Amino acid sequence: MKVAVVGTGYVGLVTGVVLADMGNDVVCIDNDPEKLEKLRNGISPIFELGVDELLRSTIADGFFRVSDSIAEGTKHADVVFIAVGTPPGPDGTPDVTAVKAVAREIGRNIDHYTVVVNKSTVPVGTADMVEKIMIEQGCPQDMFDVVSNPEFLREGTAVWDTKNPDRVVIGSRSEKATAKLCELYGPLDKPTIVTDVYSAELIKYASNSFLAIKISFINAISRICEANGANVQDVAKGVGTDSRIGSKFLQAGLGWGGSCLPKDVAGLIKIAEGSGYDFSLLKAADDINNDQTQHFLRRMETRLGGFSGKTISLLGLAFKPNTDDIRDAKSLEMIETLLAKGAIVKAFDPVATDNVRVLWPQVNYVEHIYDVSDGADALVLVTEWNEFKSIDLNRLGSCMKQRVLFDGRRCYSKAIAERAGFEYFTIGS
Repeated sequence: MKVAVVGTGYVGLVTGVVLADMGNDVVCIDNDPEKLEKLRNGISPIFELGVDELLRSTIADGFFRVSDSIAEGTKHADVVFIAVGTPPGPDGTPDVTAVKAVAREIGRNIDHYTVVVNKSTVPVGTADMVEKIMIEQGCPQDMFDVVSNPEFLREGTAVWDTKNPDRVVIGSRSEKATAKLCELYGPLDKPTIVTDVYSAELIKYASNSFLAIKISFINAISRICEANGANVQDVAKGVGTDSRIGSKFLQAGLGWGGSCLPKDVAGLIKIAEGSGYDFSLLKAADDINNDQTQHFLRRMETRLGGFSGKTISLLGLAFKPNTDDIRDAKSLEMIETLLAKGAIVKAFDPVATDNVRVLWPQVNYVEHIYDVSDGADALVLVTEWNEFKSIDLNRLGSCMKQRVLFDGRRCYSKAIAERAGFEYFTIGS
């Protein structure tokens, strides 16, 4: 099938290379010349496991190419995916400016029946908006159908998630468009949910917001555990083995960040407000999340007798392992607070350092993991990279002023940390 994908971010690029790997003729479109040059040379502009390999192989096989022209992509494709950013505005409302611009270009250039797919996370009613814009550009209504097809990939495992989805959601008003998408996704052989466009647009927001509530719930429980000498990991295990609840997203930590959960929680709250509903449950989950890192820092500040003049070393900067994405990363909040209170901050991350350096050049970034703790008053585990789990804690602590470890992701056991001479603090115990 001939496919165009507008946007080469995490969603667009991964969607494009996976569909190309499935044997489709794919063109990915972007207006950033630097990105396009990298892509033409088989270099991914994002750090995501497996993307570089798929990019090089699909280019070599002739199934994948890039362009800066939406017009070219539209005329080429039977299916056009809109996979551009929809960042939250100042009040949390999703900004669909880029979606509107793409819809205008598609509407001007359609010359055959085309299925236009909203892959971006968009508010309820966006399919109607895209349809209206395309008609205003002179595109006959019988020349296209607009479909909602939300993505559920996770950064760090995006290729796997795209190839092995729990479900494929298709929101459509047209049997013809539905059949086209079912044919495209057929090789995945995964459950397909066909619904109306409004429900499909809401499913992504509802899914991510539920996961956010689940994380905030266990983080709230962690506060009770800390006050009563309980262990949140044991509580989570006891709760998560209940088949009605499940163990996923019950890991207490510094809270949720990244490109999806904060944006989608804020978006659903605004969608609810626009519908006349005060989503107080979701607002409470957001409040818990917003305070989680600050609570952790308050515990650290109390233990150290203040941050002024203290050297605090951060292990990890990305919002999660296996990505260089720092959007809503807890490291940024920590750095801002620590510097404001007079601390000296050192940091190490396997891939995200350059992204943070642009925002916080005054941090002392080190190239080797064992250099990060040199002269530190406290070591803070922020991102649970696999390589951090097997690190030699004794070596890491040997050059510290005092061996104090604050584990924000429950990466280490207290016994192992204490055997290495550390005074150990973590979430929920």
